[in-house]
Order: sequence, then structure tokens, then C-alpha cells
Amino acid sequence: MGDLEIRPVTTDDVPAIVAMLADDPLGAQRESPDDLSPYLAALERLNGDPNQLLRVAERDGRVVGTLQLTIVPGLSRKGATRSIIEGVRIHADERGSGLGTQLIEWAIEESRRQGCSLVQLTSDASRTDAHRFYERLGFTASHVGFKLAL
Repeated sequence: MGDLEIRPVTTDDVPAIVAMLADDPLGAQRESPDDLSPYLAALERLNGDPNQLLRVAERDGRVVGTLQLTIVPGLSRKGATRSIIEGVRIHADERGSGLGTQLIEWAIEESRRQGCSLVQLTSDASRTDAHRFYERLGFTASHVGFKLAL
């Protein structure tokens, strides 16, 4: 395997990211790889916000993974800053290679660098393999999450 680079997302990366987002049963229902315009608009908003770190993992010139890290200042926990990891996806060819661990370790280290005292993430209840993965990396299932579609 070639060298891995974790770098900021560019517009050229969007098709590969959307393909990874859509490459599972849940993503296939909610993503639209045929129309990239909403994703490109979202990337523009993300790039304009210094608290949003959208990254890809690239190996040999190919996007093989992605995640979003959001830095959230707050008042709770004595004014603590936390980070939220979202949208973690690994290309099917790279699953089981350790790439997911590398991406999460990057996010944890970047969270420390940004002064965060807590890293959190959510994972769909049906993603039991992902839950085991996150627990192996030291995360604990400590809260119940709720969502309201608007």
C-alpha cells in the first residue's frame, strides 16, 4: 500500500466522497450521487466555517476515506470545547486495512490540538460493526441520541 495523506477536501473530491456516502444500505437511501450540486453547495459552506474540518484520506492519488470533524465551543463542562466526528466512510477496497483507525486517530489528535476536552460521535443503531470499531478505539456508548427530521 502506498503512502496515506489526510488532507482538506477539494471540489474534485466530492464525487468520490458522495460515492462512499452512498455505498451502504443506509446511504443508498439518502444520498444522490447523480446530482452533486447540493454537495458542492455544502462544501462551500463547510469551507467557510473554521470550526468545520472536512477531510479525505488519499492513497496513490485516490480518495479512499473521509470524515468531518466539527469543533464546538460550549458553556457546559466548565466551558469545554468538544469535537464531533461525523460522516466517517472508508472505500470498500480499504475496509479492514486500518484506514478507519488512522482517520479516527487523526480526528482525536486534531481535537486535542484544537483544545477539545471531549470527542463525541453518533452511529446509526443498525451499524453494529461500527459500534464495535468505535468501542475498540476507546469510545463508550454513554448517551441515547434523538433526531427530528425537518
